[in-house]
Amino acid sequence: MQRFRRLRRDERIRSMMRETRLHPKDFIYPMFVMEGENIKNPVDSMPGVYQYSIDRLDEILERVRKADIGGIMLFGIPAHKDERGSQAYAKDGVTQRAVSYIKKNYPEIYIVVDVCLCEYTSHGHCGMVCGDEILNDETLPLLAKMAVSLAEAGADMVAPSDMMDGRVEAIRDALDLAGFSQTPIMAYSAKFASAYYGPFRDAAHSAPGFGDRKSYQMDFANGQEALREIAEDIEEGADIVMVKPGLAYLDVLKEAAMEFEMPFAVYNVSGEYSMVKAAAAKGWIDEKRIVTENLTAMKRAGAKIIITYHALDAAEWLER
Repeated sequence: MQRFRRLRRDERIRSMMRETRLHPKDFIYPMFVMEGENIKNPVDSMPGVYQYSIDRLDEILERVRKADIGGIMLFGIPAHKDERGSQAYAKDGVTQRAVSYIKKNYPEIYIVVDVCLCEYTSHGHCGMVCGDEILNDETLPLLAKMAVSLAEAGADMVAPSDMMDGRVEAIRDALDLAGFSQTPIMAYSAKFASAYYGPFRDAAHSAPGFGDRKSYQMDFANGQEALREIAEDIEEGADIVMVKPGLAYLDVLKEAAMEFEMPFAVYNVSGEYSMVKAAAAKGWIDEKRIVTENLTAMKRAGAKIIITYHALDAAEWLER
């Protein structure tokens, strides 16, 4: 009989035997930047998360720099929205200006930018609409235009989250044609239509004005379909592929990571974050231990990158 407990006897041996280790460089911190001045708005459904105007970004960027995490992911909130989401690809859009500001003042911070129309459209959907229909092919040129404008502003990586068919190829072709062949694409490849996104929609002002997103985001009951989505995005030119949300989809992440020799990201989404924060505020759980366990599980399942609102706290905890 093997005595497995011999290698668990105390922290010294447990540390030597540990198979999965977290590092601050594993983390990308999502940030919300909005039009206006002197804005730092708390997101009520996401304790500790704020919407910032560009002139207030320094306070959070200094913390990002000190934490030495892998990077940030930007989501923009424009002052004006229209049916075509024109501020998503405007050269003077809030997200483009935020990217330029960060690149100029914090060149060491790696900037990933979400590519999607939902925060910029008056109807709140991720693509063009006709009646109640979300249009696929008509949306692709706008996503490509957005990706190029963000690369021109200085974004290090673009991350299409819209779930339109063919968008990775359209974005790759547009980036290459515009001279950004070295700009990588992190595709939200297996993005499920999930109830875990609720708090994010408060933060990004991106709730759909009608219907839902089930016609383009994936059915949460499907696993094999996720593998087909991932395979297609790889074929179209994705450099990194993502599974979103995290905790309820670690089976998908694990299977995909075993099947495809690609770097994988996972998004520890707003609902997962807010549930932990709410329970911790009640004293029902140990926040540090729960967060560390959740993030370790994501890395153990195959994630090279973990996008998480816990990033800055977790980086501090790992240093102690």
